[in-house]
Amino acid sequence: MLLGWPAELGEPDEMTRRACCAALAFAVLASAAPEFNPKDYVSHVKLLASPKFKGRGDGMPELDKAADYIVKQFKQAGLETTLQPFQLTIGAKIGNGQLSYTGEASPTTLKQGQDYTPFSFSSTGEFSGNVVFAGYGISASEYGYDDYTHLDVKGKFVLLLRHEPQEDDEKSPFAGKSATRHSEFFSKAANAKAHGALGVILVNDTANHFGQEDQLEKFARTGPNDAGIPFVQIKAETANRWLRYSAKDLAALTREIDKGLSPQSTPLSDTLKVTLKLNLRRDVKTVNNVVGYMPGQTSEYVIVGAHYDHLGLGEQHSLAPALAGTPHLGADDNASGTAAVIELARYFGKQPRMKRGVVFLAFAGEELGLLGSSYFVSHPRDPIDKAAAMINLDMVGRIRDRKVYLGGAKTGTTFTATLDDLKKGTDLILESSDSTAGSSSDHTSFIAGHVPSLFFFSGLHADYHKPSDTWEKIDGNASAKLLSFLSTLTTRLAEDESRPEFVKVEPPKTGSGVSGYGPWFGSIPDFAEIKEGVRFSDVTAGSPAGKAGLKAGDILIEFDGKKVGNLYDFTYALNAKKPGDMIKVRVLRGGAPLEVEVTLQQRR
Repeated sequence: MLLGWPAELGEPDEMTRRACCAALAFAVLASAAPEFNPKDYVSHVKLLASPKFKGRGDGMPELDKAADYIVKQFKQAGLETTLQPFQLTIGAKIGNGQLSYTGEASPTTLKQGQDYTPFSFSSTGEFSGNVVFAGYGISASEYGYDDYTHLDVKGKFVLLLRHEPQEDDEKSPFAGKSATRHSEFFSKAANAKAHGALGVILVNDTANHFGQEDQLEKFARTGPNDAGIPFVQIKAETANRWLRYSAKDLAALTREIDKGLSPQSTPLSDTLKVTLKLNLRRDVKTVNNVVGYMPGQTSEYVIVGAHYDHLGLGEQHSLAPALAGTPHLGADDNASGTAAVIELARYFGKQPRMKRGVVFLAFAGEELGLLGSSYFVSHPRDPIDKAAAMINLDMVGRIRDRKVYLGGAKTGTTFTATLDDLKKGTDLILESSDSTAGSSSDHTSFIAGHVPSLFFFSGLHADYHKPSDTWEKIDGNASAKLLSFLSTLTTRLAEDESRPEFVKVEPPKTGSGVSGYGPWFGSIPDFAEIKEGVRFSDVTAGSPAGKAGLKAGDILIEFDGKKVGNLYDFTYALNAKKPGDMIKVRVLRGGAPLEVEVTLQQRR
């Protein structure tokens, strides 16, 4: 006989029995918020953020060790545990290369790393051609300035100045010392490629930085994996030798451009020919998401996730550049979130089966662009439309003044009412923010996949992305209170009769942050790079792209007649347009080409 069932009613049928068991289990779980041991929680953080894990950088052996630890914890909790492998590019390495040129004299060969250096996003291979001086390599219609006006650079190298014109003039339309997007290396690469250039040869604008050493950029990963065009930097001394063949001078050309924003672009002597051999090896590694599953009574499930990767030795991502090369331990970011997922897994592993299952996820690749969560959404353990909700925990270990920031409450129809009810049982202050629903953490991938998603975050601090983010700064007592709240929230989401329906929330404004800034297209990119083009993870309803019939999964390959190789190409091409422009766009849908016309609108 079912406990508590009136004997006079006889034996209940199976459906009634299961419903009563579920209700009883929920009542037991919800009767009082469970308590979590702060020491247990901190012990996970302490281990994952210990020096032996060296900051858990993507592609490092220590990341695999962290995954092994999480697997062990999930299995001990009784979860069905698997690794989900995927590949990512963690950087590039320079192989043997050569840059040589012929002018009026015999061929001259430059030394790689001393006289010239390639950029990590450069294409690799052998290239040979003449050279055209193209000023700063900028096409800025909004400022009435274009270094490429009436200039034929097809099949030729473009010699470009670094930065942008009039950078010391506060009255300049280029905003003086506040550089615009046109100064960015990959903007120059995208513009050169759009004009048909063979390659980019960058040189420091030494005339604007008199007295400073003419240094080559350090080789470090910046921008896309492959910009689709060779991109190297030479010394000003070499550039001046080339310009003398055409009776030109680098400093004089720079001053003429800056004097009146007057482009001085010109082909160099036909006798000058550059041969470039580049050998860059992309460093591709296999990393793993860790997936733990507690089955429910139905095929639906709730996701509780956190990324476990961090910066490793910091490199170019460190906010303490002088300490790059030392372990960035990542206690709060995000051993704290990973420890929370482990403790919640251990708790629910001891509880009765609920209506919905729970998937516990530890993501890799977050620090390189939400790659692990994006991969999971595209390759879920179970159909993604069975995911009732997602809870993302990123930096939850340093709660101050009892305040926890909460994003995404508007992405699910039942979230606000559920949260308002559960807030009564905690002394934590949950401060909701609409903007965090679109912030850069793993819940963003699930929102793009139309899964209602919540984001918990204890706030930024001075140790963010620095080696000083260490375990002893974690507040275990406050985090234990958050775990208590999260356990009741997860239970409610798993047991409620109705599941939250997804609501698309307008993303925060971008650009200058001023309403009406720039053209609006309306696609949401998938940040995982593909071989060619930009895949849309979603398209905003009512946007220019949406009105043109573009859909999630489409791969953009051409914009206004220009090939799109990566997200940087697309961003640069879009920003060169203005609201009201009608643009022809080519996409691949299911492998087949499709062309549509998109009328850009004012950014909202």
